[in-house]
Amino acid sequence: MKTVYTVLFCLSAVLCTTSCADKITEEQNMNVPVYLSYETLRSSVRSSAARELVHPGKIYFKDHYILIVEYRQGIHLVDISNPSQPQNKVFIEVPGCTDMAIKNHSLYADSYVDLVVIDLSDLAAPQETQRLKDVLPYTLPVPENTALPYAAIDEEKGIVTGWEVKREKRELERRYYPSYPVYYEDSYAKNDFISGSYGAERGGSGAASFGKSGSMARFGLYDNYLYIADNYQLYLFNVSDAAKPHLSGQQWVSGLVETLFIYDGHVFFGTPTGMTVYSLRIPSTPQLVGSFWHVTSCDPVVVQDGYAYITLRGGTNCNNSTVNRLDVVHCSADYKYYDLINSYDLTEPYGLGIDNHTLFVCDGKAGLKVYDVADKQNIDKHLLASFPSIQTYDVIPVDGYLFMIGSDGFYLYDYSDIQNIRQVGHIPVTKD
Repeated sequence: MKTVYTVLFCLSAVLCTTSCADKITEEQNMNVPVYLSYETLRSSVRSSAARELVHPGKIYFKDHYILIVEYRQGIHLVDISNPSQPQNKVFIEVPGCTDMAIKNHSLYADSYVDLVVIDLSDLAAPQETQRLKDVLPYTLPVPENTALPYAAIDEEKGIVTGWEVKREKRELERRYYPSYPVYYEDSYAKNDFISGSYGAERGGSGAASFGKSGSMARFGLYDNYLYIADNYQLYLFNVSDAAKPHLSGQQWVSGLVETLFIYDGHVFFGTPTGMTVYSLRIPSTPQLVGSFWHVTSCDPVVVQDGYAYITLRGGTNCNNSTVNRLDVVHCSADYKYYDLINSYDLTEPYGLGIDNHTLFVCDGKAGLKVYDVADKQNIDKHLLASFPSIQTYDVIPVDGYLFMIGSDGFYLYDYSDIQNIRQVGHIPVTKD
């Protein structure tokens, strides 16, 4: 009889263990979420006096303004009508902002799970005019101590903006959340001059109404659509009425998307394993046309005249790859086939930009490098200029002027005389 009770007890224990397999409760030090309520999030967009750059992120050019993301805080609006004296004019507070795009006078910016539309008609007083709630994925910041377990996340409480280490007894969270969009400094440590003619490079019909982003962008405009890439998902927003966009759908895209670049009716995605290319012949339904694979690394891409220029960077967040180089790839006319022309060693490459035969490469702590790429087989022998004393992140070349962002500020260069490239403006970063 004792044996029967023992067997029943063991069966009961097994059943109990099985039924509770999805719930693990223990007491130990944990990463406990710090929340920002939805009410506060959705009442925080406002314009304020210009403020200093502290953690600058992505940049965007429109007319005679450069917009600079202050990572997860908002957007600096910088007047560059006088390139030698860039003026930081206004700060737009947008909690959670990491990226942006502009059509006409409508600025689109992410605000954690929301997409906000900000009217720039009056640049002295930008105003939020629309908010699309819960159209972007719920994301989490990376904690300082990633070895600790995470306490359960309650999405009803709001957005997680940070972590506190506490000793608690509670059920551990098993659900997967993506982390905040990549920011080079934050996550790796733990895109005529005034005319607007640049727009045709990246857009479809009515492209001159668009601005221009750097190569690290995840936002892109084409025809009547705004595309936002997030890991394996592409979110499509119809912006035929620029002031009143709406989510028209989302689709899976091949590869873990890090960046996107729109050119010649196609969108080029940079992923850790290569470049994937989608046709925008039907803008509402991008179609995969080809892929170019390379060693695992982080990689933005720019394209011009049948050639793709891809920087590959190794590091902890790039699967510990030790590769740091520039790949030059020839693309067939239909973008279905690719040939590697040559590879060139670099130090710590991030973003890049192309203007005719001039390639600008942000080589991280090795600074800004400028190459003549007319001879694709010998680009390393045609270094036009080097600015090694700055930590670089991304660039936007426009009609003889180069806008560059780095960890120590915003730089403006005049390259109208390619043999005499010179810095003409600078807005420094204030360290916190």
